[in-house]
Amino acid sequence: MKKIVLVDDEQRMLDLLELYLKPLGYECFKLRSGEEAVMLLKKEEPDLMILDVMMPVMDGFETCRLVRRFSDIPIILLTALTEKEEIVKGLQSGADDYISKPFDEGELIARIHAVFRRTSEDFARKIECGELIWDEFSHELSYKGKQVKVTPKEFSILGQLLKNPGRVYSREQLLTIIWGYEAWTDGRTVDSHVRNLRDKLRKMGFPLEKHLQTVWGVGYKWIN
Repeated sequence: MKKIVLVDDEQRMLDLLELYLKPLGYECFKLRSGEEAVMLLKKEEPDLMILDVMMPVMDGFETCRLVRRFSDIPIILLTALTEKEEIVKGLQSGADDYISKPFDEGELIARIHAVFRRTSEDFARKIECGELIWDEFSHELSYKGKQVKVTPKEFSILGQLLKNPGRVYSREQLLTIIWGYEAWTDGRTVDSHVRNLRDKLRKMGFPLEKHLQTVWGVGYKWIN
């Protein structure tokens, strides 16, 4: 049974998270402060921590930085902050992912599963969708046995979407993940790369419209 540490100063949020997770077989530790989380992680070895950002005394960013001094536990930040700078700050503090409030049960579970896949030792680096194969080890993309020639950035964008099916990525998020925190570019660069990727996959005969979807006004997502 996997163990998840839940850290939030609001008891209602802790109870809600446990309500979502306990039926799935997760054992939950409910804590009300960053200080309690640090103390627990120095004694226990849980599998994941879901950490609220806006907490008194020690916020989620500081808690994350302190935990990263002695633990590599996967951390998902729970935040009402949606500005790009705040999201980047959270990732720079050592978080593996974040969930923006308000969120639903499906999104929460999907994010948890995605983090476990990325951080597990046996995480498959070869992802298949029908006859489309994305191979991270060889850095090759193929469809029906034929190589699809894509640029490194196109390959990385597709891989990010394939690893997290159903999750919507904004252009800003893809810029941060693929180009880096200090990239001197904008969302139109992402659009250009996605457009080129679409053209290449269509020419190979891949049924792209069923899988790579534009979420208007937000960004992109992949549907298996």
